[in-house]
Amino acid sequence: MGGGRREKPAGADETLHLRVDALRADETVQLRVPPPPEPAAPGGGRAERRRSARSTGRERTANAAGRLLAPLAPYARRAAPYARRLKPVYPRPGRTGWRRWIPSWRQWLGATLTSFGLLSAFLVTAYAMTDIPDNLNSYATQQDNVYFWSDGTPMARTGWVQRQAMPLEDIPEDVRWAVLAAENESFYSDPGISAKGITRAVFRTLGQGDTEGGSTITQQYVKNVYLTQNQTVSRKFTEAMIALKLDNKMSKDQILEGYLNTSWFGRGSYGIQRAAQAYYGKDVGKLNASEAAMLAGLLKGAGLYDPTLGKANHARAAERWSWILDRMVKIGKLSPRERAKYTKFPEPLKSNPLYNTGAQSDYLVELASQYAKKAGHLSDKQFDLGGYQIYTTFDRKREKALTDAVTKTRKQAAKNDPATARNGHYGAASVAPDGRVLAVYGGPDHRKQGYNESNATTVPAGTAFTPFVYAAGLEHGVRKTRGGPATPVTPDSVYDGDDGVPVTTPEGPYWDRSGKKVSAHNDGGRSYGRISLREALAKSVNTPFMQLGMDTGLDNVRQTAEASGLLPSSFGPQVPALSLGNSTPSAIRMASGYATFAAGGTHTEPYSVRRITRNGSPVPLATPRPKRAIGEKTAEQVTEALTDAFRTAHPEAAGRTGVSGKAGTTEKDTAAWYVGTADTVSTAIVVYRIDLAKSLEPLPLEGLAGTSAHSVPYALWSAATGLG
Repeated sequence: MGGGRREKPAGADETLHLRVDALRADETVQLRVPPPPEPAAPGGGRAERRRSARSTGRERTANAAGRLLAPLAPYARRAAPYARRLKPVYPRPGRTGWRRWIPSWRQWLGATLTSFGLLSAFLVTAYAMTDIPDNLNSYATQQDNVYFWSDGTPMARTGWVQRQAMPLEDIPEDVRWAVLAAENESFYSDPGISAKGITRAVFRTLGQGDTEGGSTITQQYVKNVYLTQNQTVSRKFTEAMIALKLDNKMSKDQILEGYLNTSWFGRGSYGIQRAAQAYYGKDVGKLNASEAAMLAGLLKGAGLYDPTLGKANHARAAERWSWILDRMVKIGKLSPRERAKYTKFPEPLKSNPLYNTGAQSDYLVELASQYAKKAGHLSDKQFDLGGYQIYTTFDRKREKALTDAVTKTRKQAAKNDPATARNGHYGAASVAPDGRVLAVYGGPDHRKQGYNESNATTVPAGTAFTPFVYAAGLEHGVRKTRGGPATPVTPDSVYDGDDGVPVTTPEGPYWDRSGKKVSAHNDGGRSYGRISLREALAKSVNTPFMQLGMDTGLDNVRQTAEASGLLPSSFGPQVPALSLGNSTPSAIRMASGYATFAAGGTHTEPYSVRRITRNGSPVPLATPRPKRAIGEKTAEQVTEALTDAFRTAHPEAAGRTGVSGKAGTTEKDTAAWYVGTADTVSTAIVVYRIDLAKSLEPLPLEGLAGTSAHSVPYALWSAATGLG
């Protein structure tokens, strides 16, 4: 470097060593000299020209942006220090421990303001883009449900009187404020939405997989008339946006009027006017504050708060009723003096008077609607909205024949013995082998008698049950020793048919809990000696079947009867009396059980609806399928014995083919049955007496069912089947 001596130029990758006097003698500074750029190719290639063009474009864009942003430069320079402070630097200098990772208050403030700004912009945009729908949805326009006979002709129509809009001025203030106290006491002051309620509902939907209310009256009205009932976050958000707009467009009174006229109160009623009629049989203008509070409680869910649906419902309804009245006092809409008058819960009517017409078809509608909702997986609320076409299995001609026969018999009984006939009941049903319920008799007047006699499980089957014992013996055999092999049973197997024969087990006589031997008895105390099972069934000899049930096993008897169609809930104690019919099946179920024999041993659950559509579109329907209950040979042997029973008891009709049947009596003469099959259709008739005003305990028939020679159940059966 000194002495003017010419040095050799440093190479591109060589290190230049400089000695610096200020440093210690043994220290040096090393500088890396970068390599010189390579000379461009003469004239430039295509790639070079593209790079040059892009560079020129970027420079032009940068220059243009610079000119536009130049006026903002002074402000940017002033804000730069603050921006640098907001910029997260982690770990933060000047802090120790965990504090090094905590943002400063300026950073928190900046993040909060930014989030608030973005959220506000999002809500403003969403509000501006949300429109109030022009058309009301189906929740605001309930339709009729139409029922059809099996031949496709209309049978009944429901729902046509279940909605009536009422002007707000015709709705008493006590009724309005009962609803507001229950649902939204701040209705007249809120903006149409509840931020707290929406937050809670969204949290539960996202965090726990379910949903919760919290909606204002305005939001509920929007949901009723514009949206679906789907509980989703998106629906909830749309509901809130429409509610805000609607609150600005409509007056509070208009919204409240619309809400009161479109809300669902259960019992098929929409709107406060129909609810008042459905539950109290009066117009809304005649409701008092107590009745209004009960109706307001239904808005939380009629399925849970209709007090007529069960004890738990009644308790919930009474508690909510009291709470609503107290809320009305708290918000100054009911005086404490008036509140003190309402100490007794206002019990509603047992059933909706708008629904019932009193005709026999009401019982058919009741059966069909219950089945349609179950098989079609439709909630009460969905079904009550209407628009369904329900095609039933009911045969118009059979229904008329059955109804006319029972009506005539009722009138004659009332004429002969009014006191006895007053408590008389007649249940009847016809069921096809494939499970179709073709006809039922439910009662004289649906308005006066709310329960269906054809579907009631109140009286024992008596000796009409013995064919199931016979079938179980033929199917499973008998065991005379405990744990020994089963011995086959045939129609010709012989049993003791004498009256008063003790019932035995492999260990000896059967003793009841009182320490007495259990014996079987025949009607009239008659003895028949040794008799075959087929003949015993034909002559209604009871004693062989009580012993056969013990030999076969009562569990097998019960299993056979259940598989054939009787409900498990209808069975009584599993004691020897089981074989003589201590179970209490309905007429529908007894007809279904005998239909199993007619179907060759296959059972199909009884059903009353074959097809459902809604506004022409099919509704998926779970139709029952046949299942093997007993063997085909067993079913044939039971049918042969029942044919003998019919011919023995009614020789005048012995020439009719395809007919079988058997009478049924009970130990205390509380019920009389006739169950049989004609032209493959099984029909069950039961006559009994119950004083519903006192209890559900059956009363002695006292001649209401006639005599063995002139049996009322058989007369009704023959009229219903066309044999009479």
